Amino acid sequence: SSKNSTVTRLVFSFFLLLGTLVSVIMILPGMEAQLQQIPGFCQGGSTIPGLENHVNCEVIVGYKSVYRMCFAMTCFFFFFSAIMVRVKSSKDPRAAIQNGFWFFKFLILVGITVGAFFIQDGTFHTVWFYFGVVGSFIFIIIQLILLIDFAHSWNKIWVGNAEEGNSKCWFAGLLLFTFLHYALALTAVVLFYVYYTQSDNCTEHKVFISLNLIFSVIISIISVLPKVQEAQPQSGLLQASIISLYTMYVTWSAMTNNPNRKCNPSLLSTPTNAPGQVQWWDAQSIVGLVIFLFCTLYASIRSSSNAQMNKLMQTEEGGGGYGGEGEAGKDGVHRAVDNEEEEVTYSYSFFHFHLCLASLYIMMTLTNWYQPDTTTQSMQSTMPAVWVKISSSWLGLGLYLWTLLAPLIFPDRDFS
Repeated sequence: SSKNSTVTRLVFSFFLLLGTLVSVIMILPGMEAQLQQIPGFCQGGSTIPGLENHVNCEVIVGYKSVYRMCFAMTCFFFFFSAIMVRVKSSKDPRAAIQNGFWFFKFLILVGITVGAFFIQDGTFHTVWFYFGVVGSFIFIIIQLILLIDFAHSWNKIWVGNAEEGNSKCWFAGLLLFTFLHYALALTAVVLFYVYYTQSDNCTEHKVFISLNLIFSVIISIISVLPKVQEAQPQSGLLQASIISLYTMYVTWSAMTNNPNRKCNPSLLSTPTNAPGQVQWWDAQSIVGLVIFLFCTLYASIRSSSNAQMNKLMQTEEGGGGYGGEGEAGKDGVHRAVDNEEEEVTYSYSFFHFHLCLASLYIMMTLTNWYQPDTTTQSMQSTMPAVWVKISSSWLGLGLYLWTLLAPLIFPDRDFS
């Protein structure tokens, strides 16, 4: 008993989460030893013999399995992103493919996944690593957009409730969460300086931490300026605090990829030179997965009232035909309501592209952004991953700053 558009997004997100769960299981420590115990299952070598009842267990565990699983999900969502371009309403024949045929879609995903495990090692991992870096860079920006959208919606709802009644309670709640976010961000900065700048040659880390701290202070001040408040009544410290906290997380995530062990204490307990082994369950990876799950589910159920975010994410606040809960048919069964007969409530193509990038982000997160070494078959931490994350944090801060200043720079345009 829900809207068709919401149900469809949730099911596609479930496909993504299912692939993520499979990747997590395959990268768990000791998984290969468990598979070796199955009689006649594992066979050595560098490929998977297609006609024999044996598989290469070195390929279906560790980072190789994550790369292949995420490759399959990326191809799956990219395929749907391509065929759903410019779907305007549910009257388009392609909308039926988008909102139905789930069993066949699942078979397609399984088929692509099975085919991915037949890919030869060669340069596949090295090439796909760079695809993952670029895709993850874009996805981090999209995550920030979703967080900005969530913060705007959160602020609007609570301020609206405060204006309707019991204002002290709602404003106290806003103040509490704003203070909590800033406190966590400031605590993170202190811990960064303590643990990630111990050596004299950790200049990059000192610059990263200091710059992002300064940028966070700047956006916080700008968000409460009288002129900004006049042009953007919904802006406030709650949004700035969430963005500041997320920026500190990205900064932390970037510094954990520094190959310099003197500047990166997380490397001291991580076996980066063991073939196929990647310790993904460290703190920053777990936090990254939690943020990923939140943003994915939020993107599936969101119906934003923020005009700027709707334009950025190519969605509409309303849309379509009926909008209400599912109504019982002649057989008494409740079914999802088609609320897109007049126009779609979200861009089908962009939604799949978002999940395509999310698949690459999951791949990089589960492998700690380590780069495969084709000569030693191991995973190594690299500086390119550091710069990708840091630059994405700066671009994200710039994007949020733009949402604050755009109404002032272009007063003739509608930013309501």
